[in-house]
Amino acid sequence: MALPEHIAIIMDGNGRWAQRRGLPRIAGHQQGVSTVRSVVEECSTLGIRYLTLYAFSSENWSRPDAEVQSLMALLGQYLSSELPLLRKHCIRFRVIGDLSRLPQEICASLRKSIDETSENSGLTLTLALSYGSRDEVLRAVRHLADDVKRGNLSQGDITEEVFSGYLDTQGIPDPDLLIRTSGEMRISNFLLWQLAYTELYFCSCLWPDFTEAHLKDALADFESRSRRFGTVDPN
Repeated sequence: MALPEHIAIIMDGNGRWAQRRGLPRIAGHQQGVSTVRSVVEECSTLGIRYLTLYAFSSENWSRPDAEVQSLMALLGQYLSSELPLLRKHCIRFRVIGDLSRLPQEICASLRKSIDETSENSGLTLTLALSYGSRDEVLRAVRHLADDVKRGNLSQGDITEEVFSGYLDTQGIPDPDLLIRTSGEMRISNFLLWQLAYTELYFCSCLWPDFTEAHLKDALADFESRSRRFGTVDPN
């Protein structure tokens, strides 16, 4: 099977999963963490090089305070509990997004996970936290403009490759495959620049129900596609 080098996932449907069972929304997020664990392990086993998960968007801050606080607490628990798994599978951990909005204790846990896995050579797992792609692009433009103003960069030097180096995802190849669960068919302000030539796969199941079989269905669908990147298929 021709595997994608980089898979990005919009993990959608945790709240609906819980509501359909008469449970509080946080129960869906808790179940979703179990799905994250299994997907990370499976991607590592398959030899996927990069996995980026949309965990908490910049828009998610507008949710009720109680839910946001519960999500932050769950994130803290995940970071502390999953570090042994990252070490076991030699997984390198990264984060993208506006981390200045996150609680200090979460930032400290993030730095610990990043530092302790920085030398790992297996799967690179990236969590998008407090992330919005338009915000990312604006931040990149501001930094680029500052460098031009200081004389570190001229306007003629600005290429796609140079601009990509100002994004949160610098050093990470663009996704080959984007998976979104729950049946929604939109990008939701996720990796807008990076998804220019990404293959999109929409799955109707809710994220807590996403299994190894669903992942393999997505990979099989990816393998069946012809990626031309704007050129003509030689066949």
